[in-house]
Amino acid sequence: MLGYDEFFPIQMTYATDTLPYSVAVGDFNHDTRLDIVVANRKSNTVGVLLGYGNGSFADQMTYSTDSWPFSVAVGDFNNDNHLDIVVANLHGNTVSILLGYGDGFFANQTTFSTGPQSASVAVGNFNSDTHLDIVVANAGDNTVSVLLGYGDGSFANQTTYSTGSQPLSVAVGDFNNDTQLDIVVANFDGNTVSVLLRYSNGSFANQTTYSTGSYPIAVAVGDFSNDNQLDIVVANRDDNTVSVLLGYGNGSFTNQTKYTIGSYLLSVAVGDFNNDTQLDIVVANFGGNNVSILLGYGNGSFANQKTYSTGSAPQSVAIGDFNNDNRPDIVVANFNDDTVGVLLRYDRGALKNKITFASANGSRLQSFAVFDFNNDSLLDIAVVNYGTNNIGILLGHGTGTFENQMMFSTGLNSHPYSMAIHDFNKDGQADIAVANYGTKNLVTFMGSGNGTFENQGRYGINFDFAPLMIGAGSFNKDGRSEIFVTYDGIDYVDVLVTYDIGSFSHDIKYSTGYWPRSVTLDDFNNDTHLDIVTANRYHNTVSILLGFGNGSFANQTTYSTGSNPWSLAVGDFNHDTHLDIVVTNFGGNTVSVLLGYGNGSFANQTTYSTGSNPKSVALGDFNNDTNLDIVVANWGDNTVSILLGYGDGSFTSQTKYSTEYKPWPVTVGDFNNDTRLDIVVANFGDNTISILLGYGDGSFANQMTYSTGAAPGSVTIGNFNNDTHLDLVVANYADNTISVLIGYGNGSFTNQTIYSAGFGPSSVAVGDFNNDIRLDIIVTNWNDNTMSILLGYGNGVFANQMTYSTDLTPSFVAVGDFNNDTRLDIVVSN
Repeated sequence: MLGYDEFFPIQMTYATDTLPYSVAVGDFNHDTRLDIVVANRKSNTVGVLLGYGNGSFADQMTYSTDSWPFSVAVGDFNNDNHLDIVVANLHGNTVSILLGYGDGFFANQTTFSTGPQSASVAVGNFNSDTHLDIVVANAGDNTVSVLLGYGDGSFANQTTYSTGSQPLSVAVGDFNNDTQLDIVVANFDGNTVSVLLRYSNGSFANQTTYSTGSYPIAVAVGDFSNDNQLDIVVANRDDNTVSVLLGYGNGSFTNQTKYTIGSYLLSVAVGDFNNDTQLDIVVANFGGNNVSILLGYGNGSFANQKTYSTGSAPQSVAIGDFNNDNRPDIVVANFNDDTVGVLLRYDRGALKNKITFASANGSRLQSFAVFDFNNDSLLDIAVVNYGTNNIGILLGHGTGTFENQMMFSTGLNSHPYSMAIHDFNKDGQADIAVANYGTKNLVTFMGSGNGTFENQGRYGINFDFAPLMIGAGSFNKDGRSEIFVTYDGIDYVDVLVTYDIGSFSHDIKYSTGYWPRSVTLDDFNNDTHLDIVTANRYHNTVSILLGFGNGSFANQTTYSTGSNPWSLAVGDFNHDTHLDIVVTNFGGNTVSVLLGYGNGSFANQTTYSTGSNPKSVALGDFNNDTNLDIVVANWGDNTVSILLGYGDGSFTSQTKYSTEYKPWPVTVGDFNNDTRLDIVVANFGDNTISILLGYGDGSFANQMTYSTGAAPGSVTIGNFNNDTHLDLVVANYADNTISVLIGYGNGSFTNQTIYSAGFGPSSVAVGDFNNDIRLDIIVTNWNDNTMSILLGYGNGVFANQMTYSTDLTPSFVAVGDFNNDTRLDIVVSN
């Protein structure tokens, strides 16, 4: 059927605590994906829901607040470049500050006193000192409180200013174009808004009031008439109107113009919902269980409302791009449902030439994959329908259109969650394995090669926990397929080995610590079998799993690290021919070195100080003494640390060198052909790479920077034009590109050449994939479950990408000849 002719056709809901009352958005874990924070009034908590970047969200993590959290906002209150949370607590007469660690987690609250019944909070810099401040509307004594921030997460005692009667909402903006932030307050009992203009010393003038509709309950600001003057919009609860007051740019405003909308309005926000560069208005209608959109004409007037359904009693509304399609989406707090509802925007113009192939109502499409299931060389689609307990196969015509889907049941109340595609019974045809979240089992479908499947039923055993993600492959060269299974809330993976009929043997569980953030393979006990080491971010350990060489592993042995281990590297630090481990401790500002005994066991850690929030590590001999040295990228203070090795397993204290904003992936190579190792680091936060040329004595020149695309998250090296000089390729996560920078061989590089990749490129590697003696590029695309291959012409130029499907969220790619046929193979971690 044809695509929706609506902007926001359906909401997706996520559970909160009791009585969600206010909602705000921000990127709390630096993954360039917007997250949600919701204030839960009855349970005295805030819930944080981390976004996956595709419009879906993880389950909430909750943090305690004071009594009756009524309003929530975000900002960086301690200047560590991590977003923090502020909550106005109505019955506590306080605000709660929860400082963010930058990984999606937050410290316990610190409270600061406000006036009585603190009902609303907003954030701004009111005294031009580079530190964020707070303003709170106090409904109990008709004031606003201004709390000036010290820049360390703490605040001065409040200064109060009078408002109208019962202020329930506050917003900030520069209303008189003096570069100073001013305050506007909605006075619920006074049927007015108060404007308080700011003086340059951080204090505010007495209020000026303007009439609104009946019981104004929410206020927001924006330029609705394209005159570069800020205007005001107010939601009036009892007469079901919004009031628009256009600004003159001198701190005064026109009389209100009212628009009738909705039922029992409680919240208002602004954004451009139809890509016409004109600001529009969205209102949460508590009484109508919907939101109203009023499209702006750009002259201060608005079209009639259009409504979109939400959950029960939407209390609060906020705007953000939750699926990285550059279109504003909506999130609402559904007061009576104890949920937040996410409404993703559809672009009406972009849908004109699209065809939507729909599952049954309530299918709740959870996952999909692309493959040729009927051997006609045309790509088909397989979908996982969580709500209707089946999978669907849509055979492709090769024209961008597809047959209606054929459905295959996964079982009553099975709620399938993810799938993996592989040849499980060795008949040369693609088969499908499905993980059922509801019934905690696995279902296999054997492919016939003509697009139909035979349901082989459930094999193996019931899982103890609900499976989330599965991936398939042949990992131990025994000719059988294996499946890896991860579970909801459980910190291990299962490995299931197939029999020839496509069923699976009993699973083997391999526990790790909580949240294994990084993994590396190597031979730690000198038996020629690959072993596994993981950095367990929230258990502060590394896990060692020794391999038996048959695809199975011993149970983990854990060793303590510092706080929040993030990244791993392996090398021989003391010349005993036994592999050792180095780990970056993101939360501890250290690296841990664990020396290996050569039998798979390790000595206790020795820690060395680094910069702030070390996030990536690489190894090399930087002073030409035949001893391995360490380089660490420090996310928190924009530096790299060099720790020179003594060759006995110990290291010097760090020497730090400046980079640009948010350095993350780091690697080494000789960029100026002087036989001395140099460093390249991708600066995720400001879209550059830094090159630090080595002097060969362990010291480095100051950085040279080169522009990349948006949010560079992976970098690797290779010779792309066969001139004996190293070149660079960078994966740019936020703008779906890769950057190629050709090296001159003297340590400098050309400006980037941009090539399109898939959606959310996360990792990049190089190799010769077509045996033409020219390096090619492979990129994993996190957000559309693909990998892109760009074949090289040998002159530094690359062909357009060819894409291949992967499993869900491919995060890392490596290449090698795994079957000794002299052809490069690819391994992708999902």
